[in-house]
Amino acid sequence: MSKSLIITSIANDKHPILNQFAKECKTHNVPFIVIGDTKSPADFKLEGCDYWSVEKQQTLPFELAKITPTRHYSRKNLGYLIAIKNGATELVETDDDNIPRKEFWEPKTREIKSHQFENAGWVNVYHYFTKHFIWPRGFPLEELQNKQIELTSLKYGSTNCPIQQGLADENPDVDAVYRLTYPLPIDFEKKERIALGKNAWSPFNSQNTYWFKEAFALMYLPSYCSFRMTDIWRSYVAQRIAWECGWSVLYHESTVWQERNDHNLMKDFEDEIPGYTNNLNICKELQSLTLKAGQEYMYDNLITCYQKLIDINVIGKDEMTLLKAWISDLKKTE
Repeated sequence: MSKSLIITSIANDKHPILNQFAKECKTHNVPFIVIGDTKSPADFKLEGCDYWSVEKQQTLPFELAKITPTRHYSRKNLGYLIAIKNGATELVETDDDNIPRKEFWEPKTREIKSHQFENAGWVNVYHYFTKHFIWPRGFPLEELQNKQIELTSLKYGSTNCPIQQGLADENPDVDAVYRLTYPLPIDFEKKERIALGKNAWSPFNSQNTYWFKEAFALMYLPSYCSFRMTDIWRSYVAQRIAWECGWSVLYHESTVWQERNDHNLMKDFEDEIPGYTNNLNICKELQSLTLKAGQEYMYDNLITCYQKLIDINVIGKDEMTLLKAWISDLKKTE
């Protein structure tokens, strides 16, 4: 197995967390890919890091490299493609404000013993790792007051989870509404893992997320939507298609802690408004779709799901051009 780590960053090569990742990736023999953007320093050079400036990205043999917008988190898609082209069979992604614990580097398996949610509707996964009232970014506000299912009522056993979301301590991934109204930091407890299967929803992010090869196509981050929604809406599409493959999405204990980069919370709030007003409906629309069962139909299902998001006007129509380029580029790596 070959594992690679992907980060997108506009920081300089003195950034302490990037340096820590470079050092630890070298120790663990994990290729480390950093995708830059137009605001990245021109002279970035960090030992142990495969850095790709925007100019260098243009040399890639990928159609997506030529048409992905700049100044958008979705340029991380190019990092995924680079790692896949280089032979990666497992990808782990995070951000430059997350600090890894030793558990971050431990090997993972697809089959995981966990509490299994099916036909459960909206599941506030944070609820099962803390006594604090807290919810993940992207969770519909309309669903926050609903009572959560007791774990003792669920089946516990091994399930296939090629997508695995780790939590983050201290400054967990929450929305601006939470940050403006509740205190932080919070550290999650180490609890038993939970897996969400068919007809069970929870957002997951791109901050501490592990992907096995069979799910790589679902990593696609949309460009024609808010920066604060790209990984969240990706997660909804990924979950919906995972159901057709017989997969669950795993949520597990924190293996990083976050020292959050500076944010304007009111700007975050503004950028999250499309989520606050559409998250619930997006998932209703995705759930109502008739998709094809089986991993061999993943590309078809991606097109169907994103076409629906375009049709309901939450993602711009130009997204389809990028998505088809992503699929075409992935096929070149097969």
